[in-house]
Amino acid sequence: MHTSESQRIWDYTVGRRLPIVLLGLSVLFLNGLGLIVLLSIGRAHGTGLGGYFLRQSLWMGVAMTGFGISLIFDYEKWRKASWWIGIAGIALLILVLVPGIGMKINGARRWIDIGPMNMQVSDVAKIGYILCLAQYFSIIQRERAHFFKGFLLPCVMIGIFFGLILLQPDFGTALLFAMVGGVLLFLAGASLKYLIPTAITGGTLFGLAIAHDPVRSARILSFLDVEGNRSEGAYQLWQGIIGFGAGGVNGVGLGNGRQQFSFLPEAHTDFIFPIIGEELGLIVTLSVVAAFALFFLVTWHQLQKAPNLYQFLLVSGGLLFITMQAMVNMGVSTGCLPTKGMSLPFISYGGSNLVVTYFLFGIICRCIWKWNNPPKIEPREMGA
Repeated sequence: MHTSESQRIWDYTVGRRLPIVLLGLSVLFLNGLGLIVLLSIGRAHGTGLGGYFLRQSLWMGVAMTGFGISLIFDYEKWRKASWWIGIAGIALLILVLVPGIGMKINGARRWIDIGPMNMQVSDVAKIGYILCLAQYFSIIQRERAHFFKGFLLPCVMIGIFFGLILLQPDFGTALLFAMVGGVLLFLAGASLKYLIPTAITGGTLFGLAIAHDPVRSARILSFLDVEGNRSEGAYQLWQGIIGFGAGGVNGVGLGNGRQQFSFLPEAHTDFIFPIIGEELGLIVTLSVVAAFALFFLVTWHQLQKAPNLYQFLLVSGGLLFITMQAMVNMGVSTGCLPTKGMSLPFISYGGSNLVVTYFLFGIICRCIWKWNNPPKIEPREMGA
């Protein structure tokens, strides 16, 4: 059999489905692991199946509904709705700052109470954010190198989301939005002569803002000397490091860890990664890293098949939000980055983040499937 024929058979039998299968397996592993660890944490807190595990399982049903909706959503036909979705995201970011609407927890207004759940509006705003940027660049793609249209106006769009999230205040999520927006600017073709000075200036101003915030500057100083601040600002990180150390290579076993017994705050959300390290060991924690790496590499490889700039940026934005958030969470919980509350996608407990993450995953799957399965063009019949 000729090489070209073998390649054709591979493309039509395995190659079209393999990317989706690999993405699905990585997400299934991460989500399954998260539910198992949440069950272990719930048992340690005496809640068993009725605690984090049951509530997260219920949110899984909502997330799968969102995933299904995003799979059948034809993004090319609904591109004009991108602006309205973006405006809705901005409206939510404004509403959450209003007393009586936004819930104030630990000094921050990031959530809106909608009955059975507290919705973190910055999660929902991610969808409108990438839709607007993708749509905008698809409209002005011939003028992407232009300073005003290709750089300044999209920077204003990024700045609106960034500023509103910063007011909550949520410095970490605001920085995540800025990083995703900056990468999308670069991928869209914005000139580096504008991007680099802006990144340096923005980073400097962001650093000054942290320096003038006592709580966040204390976190940075504690991060620089974890052992010296283990009973104060670096307590969470110190307990996380102890968890990783206690787990070793193979872990102490599910339900046998000590950090989940209130030693480690936010063990079910922001610091669930050290619980995995303590109970299941280095092999499983490295498997988590490998799953996210596989998710990134498969999606990034498929981006070369994108038929237009809109779909390219749409999938890139979803990919960046998921993988960058995972990198920040794992970097924080291992002491590579200053402490910042940010959940681990597909694994951490939390409704709004799980739903939005699955919606973004659905966007990625929908686009990749269409790229690998273009509409068939039927040959004209004889005599037609």
